[in-house]
This record gives sequence, C-alpha cells and structure tokens, in this order.
Amino acid sequence: MKRKHAAVPPPAPQPALGPTLRVLLGLAAAVVVLAGMHAGRELVGPLVLGAVIVIICHPLRHPLERRGWPRWAATTAVIVLGYLILAFLALLLFFAGVQFVRLIGDFSDELRDAAAGVVSWLQSIGLDAQAAGSAASGLEPANVLSLVTSIGGTALGALTAFFFVLAYVIFMAADGSRYARAEASFGRTARPTLARVRSFNTGVRRYYVVNAAFGAVVAVIDGLALWALGVPAPIVWAILAFVTNFVPNIGFVLGLVPPAILALVVGGWPLLLAVVAIYSVVNVTLQVLIQPKFVSDAVNLSLTLSFFSVIFWTFIIGPLGAILSIPLTLLVRAVVLEGDPKSRWLRWLSGDPAAAGALDPGPRP
Repeated sequence: MKRKHAAVPPPAPQPALGPTLRVLLGLAAAVVVLAGMHAGRELVGPLVLGAVIVIICHPLRHPLERRGWPRWAATTAVIVLGYLILAFLALLLFFAGVQFVRLIGDFSDELRDAAAGVVSWLQSIGLDAQAAGSAASGLEPANVLSLVTSIGGTALGALTAFFFVLAYVIFMAADGSRYARAEASFGRTARPTLARVRSFNTGVRRYYVVNAAFGAVVAVIDGLALWALGVPAPIVWAILAFVTNFVPNIGFVLGLVPPAILALVVGGWPLLLAVVAIYSVVNVTLQVLIQPKFVSDAVNLSLTLSFFSVIFWTFIIGPLGAILSIPLTLLVRAVVLEGDPKSRWLRWLSGDPAAAGALDPGPRP
C-alpha cells in the first residue's frame, strides 16, 4: 500500500524591502565602494586618467577608419595622440618645477628679508613675536624648499602612476575598437546603455575642451600681466595658471600663491597687491564667474555639485581627484542615476535638464 505524501506548502513570500531600508543598503554599498577606491587610489587614479585620455582621443579613430585605415592603425593613432598629450603635460610640469626650484635658490636672501619684514609688520599691529614668526615662517627658504620637496614627492608618485597610465591607454584604446561594435552584436537591447556611454563620453570631452580653452586665455593674460609688472619667470606662472585651471573653482588660488610670494620678494607690498588684484579681476571673472557657467552647460552639472565634487574626489583618490572630479561625477550619474527611472529627481538636482521634462506633469485640465 502506497503512502500518500503530504503536499509541501509553497514558500511564504518574502516581504519587500521598504524604501528606507533600500536607501540604507545603497548608502552602505556606496561607503564600501568609496572605501575601496580610497584604499586603492594609487591604481584607481591612473585608471581614470587613462580612461579620460582615451575618451578625449577616441574620436580620431572615426575619420581614419572612414578613409580606409585598418583598425589596428586607427588604434595606434589614438594611442600616439594620447601619449603626445601626456608628454606635453609632463614637460610643462617638469619645466615649471625646475624653474621654481631655481628661483627659490636665486631669491633665498630676499625671501628671508621678506619674512623678517612680515614679522615686523605683524608685531606692529599687535601680534606677539611667536605668533608673528609662525605666520611668516612660510616665506623662509627652508620651508619653501620643504614644500617644493613635498610637491616633488607627489610628482614622483605621479610619475610612477604615469607608467600605469601608459599601459591603460594601450589597453583601453584597443578595447574601444571592440566596444564600437556592441550595437551590431547585441542589437536594440544595447542602445540605452550605449546612449548613456556616449552621453558620458561627450560630457567628458566638452568639459576638457572648455577647460583647455579658458586655461589658455587665462595663461596668456596672466603671463603678459606678470611680464609687464616685472615679476620674474612669467612663463612659469602662465604654465601654472594653465595647469591649475583644470581644478574647478579653486584652481586660480593654487596658481596665485607662488607668483604672489615672488612679487612680495622682488617688489614689496605694492607689487604683491598688484598681482593679487590682476589675478582677482582676470581669474575670478573668467574662472569663477564665467567658466563654471560654460562648464555647467557643457556637462549639465549644477555649480554647487561641481564645487563639491572637487573636495570629495580629492579626499577619495588624492590630488588626481581634483583634476578628474567632473568626469568621476559624470560617471557616477551615468551608472547610478541615468539607468534608474525613479532617480529623475536626483538627476534634475545634479543639473541634468533632460530629467525636468519627465518631472513635469504638464498642464492640468
């Protein structure tokens, strides 16, 4: 006689996660990812820099392939262009660094005199001797050289990362040729993802084109102004102004400090104030008031988010984070927000005007 087996009841449905719990889990996952990026910033920074270089150079491939170039030759052209850009930036920084160290040695006595003058002035306005000496210690040649050595150590680390970037450019440029055939391989299902990738790539290119254009204008104006005022090595400070222009919003401050100190050394307070005034008028007008608006329109990021991203990504991956802050923010929005229809409000807050149409319910009947 066969035994009848009791029917196994179906498993009870699992309760759906509430919105609060989903948000908390998302925040926890974000913290884990960011902590991993911070721990591996020596690899993450060069990886992102290599990706940005390839994104900038990748459009060179299309006209070459239309002219009949084989894919390997077009890929080689992209790699060579990327290497030329990296070499140009490295030579600019090397030249500026060498000239800056030479100037510190040439004006060491004047720096000491300027430091003594600052101490006397601070004491005359009521500051005690110890506090005045601490405030003016930044002008001491030893401290300035220590700062240069620290910057040199950072540059050495960047040089080590540079070799990673060279390898990344080769691999990513080769993969770029394969990714271009994704739509032919996967059909319409790949179109939304490819559209997001193209939008991200376009935003990165527009951002660096705008930055390079404004950086060149600022560098020329600053260099000519410093040359007219008689500040030594105006070409060095023009190069510094161009490079620091790639740091959004606060870059001009980084480019102002060295020529301002040198102006104080060679011309006293009047020349210092003249340099600060010119930088404030030119750089604040172009870099702080005009350029962010062009950048915001080019990449569809709000001004507040652009400023905050510099601080945030510098904390996460170090000095490269300041230069790569906008591309990294665009990448997060493309990966996290643009693929989720429920995140249109957050996209609109980030500065994306395309999300506003979906939020507008239209006129009421």
